[in-house]
This record gives sequence, structure tokens and C-alpha cells, in this order.
Amino acid sequence: MSSTFYIPAVNIMGEGALNDAISQIENFGFKQVLIVTDPGMTKLGVTDEVKGLLEERNIQSAVFDGVQPNPTVNNVNAGLDVLHANKCDCVVSLGGGSAHDCAKGIALVATNGGHISDYEGVDVSKKAQLPLISINTTAGTASEMTRFCIITDQDRHIKMAIVDQNVTPLLSVNDPRLMAGMPASLTAATGMDALTHAVEAYVSTAADPITDACAIKAIELIRDNLHEAVHNGTNMVARENMAYAQFLAGMAFNNASLGYVHAMAHQLGGFYDLPHGVCNAVLLPHVQRYNTQVAAPRLKVIGTALGVNAVDLSDKEGADAAIAAIVSLSQSVNIPAGLTDLGAKEEDFATLATNAMKDACGFTNPIQPTHEEVVAIFKAAM
Repeated sequence: MSSTFYIPAVNIMGEGALNDAISQIENFGFKQVLIVTDPGMTKLGVTDEVKGLLEERNIQSAVFDGVQPNPTVNNVNAGLDVLHANKCDCVVSLGGGSAHDCAKGIALVATNGGHISDYEGVDVSKKAQLPLISINTTAGTASEMTRFCIITDQDRHIKMAIVDQNVTPLLSVNDPRLMAGMPASLTAATGMDALTHAVEAYVSTAADPITDACAIKAIELIRDNLHEAVHNGTNMVARENMAYAQFLAGMAFNNASLGYVHAMAHQLGGFYDLPHGVCNAVLLPHVQRYNTQVAAPRLKVIGTALGVNAVDLSDKEGADAAIAAIVSLSQSVNIPAGLTDLGAKEEDFATLATNAMKDACGFTNPIQPTHEEVVAIFKAAM
């Protein structure tokens, strides 16, 4: 059975990556850039820094800095207005997953036309998006290098999953210097998001030897560096290792896809406007506990990557130990204990489960749950 491996054409990593990226943008020949970012990046001065570096290379830029934490259809439309008004020939996303996803939506509609909701699903678009350079400032979502784009439809109160090779960025940039200022809570949430990517990719029905290698190495790096990055954010070794970890996890899930953690987390985020990484972290052990019915041997391997001595354990025991290690890591970086702490309500679970079962991310879960089983997982996560 054949498989296709998706990744940006160019990926720059490590301290100093930002300056190297500006040189690449100049080499590509772009003249008018749309910078897509959030108000926080502008307030911190990072947006102006990037604008200045572009101007030094005689590259003009316009800024759309209205990206919300869960980017919406309205955000995409507003960004498109700025892009068209300034006749931009490429897009630069600056920030975390929200900025990258919004920029993907803008760049995709810019060339394909229509409305971003037209592209919900898998490989719906017909044309390549406007060239996208993604400058990452968090270590978790890997959106800077994936073919995944998650946009909230505020009218339907859902997150649309757009999985499309045409939203893969041209260039990804991971400079840990830009991540040093992340608060501990965001570092924890994005780090657990990366762990979720790696775990779900490893137990995915579409996993292959390449994605397996990426996922396991990502888990090992997260095991060794997430706690330090959260509790000592100025440790640049930990920051850089987490940048590599989330990138490797991105390589894994970008090609093996994900599972029901993401399918369910998207519904929580879209319905209650909750942070994606936290939703993933809370759901991860509960979905994997359900997955042990068929994926215990793979979860046992994940346990070993997390530091569990599983040599003398059965597959089921090893899987249980892996889940316990996930819970322990989550607790050590102060992730909320359950959905109750996030304000979720049991009366909404039937609707959330119905929507989760339509989410493209769930198609590669190792076992396909019934509606009642999805509701039960939500309840277990309370």
C-alpha cells in the first residue's frame, strides 16, 4: 500500500532561524507580504521586528493582527480584505497555531475563491494556496508545517477541519528565541498538544515506519524537556528541544493523521471557545484508555518512550502504565484535571459527540466508537 509524505519544501530551525528565513523570502522574490498575527505579537513588538527585517530587504508588508485564539471565519474574511487591498503576493503567519491556521485559510481562499467553509474536509481545494511562510512562536501545534487548518465557524459553533495538501506552507521557521517569552500555561498547553499529536499518530491506522520514528522521538523529547520548559522558560536548550519535538510530532500526524482526541477536542473548542491544547491534554488519557481495546501493544511502546519500564509488563499493563505516565506529565505542568474545570456541561455531550463523529481527524482512530461511546468518554473526562 502506497503512502505520501507531506512537509514544507524548506524548514529552518534553531536560534537565528528568523534572520535566515527573511533571506529565504527575499530569494523567493516576494515583494508585498501580508503578515497574519495576533494582537499579542504586535504588543510585544515582534510584528514590528519582522516588518523591519523585511523592509531591510526592500520587501513591503501589510499587517492583519486580528487573529483570535480560536481563529474564525470572520477572521479569515477580514484578513482577505487586507490582502486584496494591498495586492499581496504572499502571506507570512507569525505566532502559534491560531495565526498559522488563519493564514492558511486566507491564502487558500485567495487563490481558490469562494468561502473558507467550502474547503472543509480532505483535499477539497483545486489550486495551490498563495505562498505561505510560517514563523512559529510556540512549541505545540506544528501548524507551521502541516496540511491541517482548523477554523471556527462561529455561526454553527463548530471547528471545521480542513485537511488539504494545498495548505502546506512553503517555508516553516522555528526560532526558539521567539518562544522564550511564552508563559508557563501556554508552554504546558502547547507541549501537551504536541504529545497528543505524537500519541495519536503512533496509534493511527495510517501510521507507517516514518511516522512511527518521528512520533517516538517526539515523545522522548517531550518527556525530557516539557517540564523544564514550563518551569524554567529561559532554558533555551529545553525550548529548542521542544521546538524539535513539536516539529517531529507534526511530521508524524501530518502524514498518519490523528484520532478521537482531536475530533472531540475540536468540538469543545468550537462550542465553548476553549484552548485547544488544554482540551487535548484532558481528553488524551481517556481516549487512549478506550483505544486499549485494539492498540494496547502500541500504547505499551509509547509507555517505554515516556520512561516506563515495561519489559515485564503485558501489553494491557504496559498500555495502562503509558496512560498513567501521560496523566502524571499533565499534572506536573498544571493542566486542569477534567472538563468540569473547563466549564463543559453533560447536557451538551450528545451534540458534541454527533459533531465529533463527523470530524475528519477521527477517521484514523484505531477503533471507531459509537455515539454512546463518545458520550461516555466525554463523561469520563469530567
